[in-house]
Amino acid sequence: MYTAAGQPDREQLVQRFVPLVKRIAYHLMARLPANVQFDDLVQNGMLGLLDAMERFEEGFGAQFETYASQRIRGAMLDGLRESDWLPRQLRRELRRIEGMINKLEHAHGRVPSETELAEALEMPLADYQKTLQDARGHQILYLEDFAGDEGEDFLERHFTDNEADPLHLLEDKGLKQALVSGIERLPEREKLMMALYYEKELNLREIGEVMGVTESRVCQLHSQAIARLRSQVLDEIPVIKKKRKERALG
Repeated sequence: MYTAAGQPDREQLVQRFVPLVKRIAYHLMARLPANVQFDDLVQNGMLGLLDAMERFEEGFGAQFETYASQRIRGAMLDGLRESDWLPRQLRRELRRIEGMINKLEHAHGRVPSETELAEALEMPLADYQKTLQDARGHQILYLEDFAGDEGEDFLERHFTDNEADPLHLLEDKGLKQALVSGIERLPEREKLMMALYYEKELNLREIGEVMGVTESRVCQLHSQAIARLRSQVLDEIPVIKKKRKERALG
């Protein structure tokens, strides 16, 4: 990986780490709406890889791969930061689905099937499934669920690491318990899909191969699982808001 002059051979290094860039892009795609292009993520990720090569000074082993992964992912997110790709009309449809999930669960004491949800929403099953597929990028929590602030952009709601991050908010005991309970209540196929994605870190294509379904079907299952989990977790939001207010008042 070095030239005759003892300098890192950038071309060989880039070729070596291209699979890393693609792996990160594939995994990130499942958390982004369908109109985000894979090639755009890879292009931005390559810029992050080159930046990592310029900055890292301790060789190109396992430590570099860990460092480069952070720079690559950060470059991909930077490339997306200015836009919110989940249209407000689609967000409204998803809230309607979440509300119906909650209503049917309380009425029947179990999770509703896709067919039951589509019928209750007065939507053809194909339209319901298309809505789920278009909703790739729908998350368990948004900052607006807590603050009602429409000012943050897409990535601030989805991926930042500050104290207002949804992941930080999920550390609350009540939300964590609601999430655990919601996962346990998921239908088996959706539970398996979530485990393969979040625990095994497989991408959508790989999950489809394991489950014997298409990549688009995996996307639908992911969006539906997220909608089910949001219907569980959002019940805790008023409690969290109340606790925060009490802490702020002393």
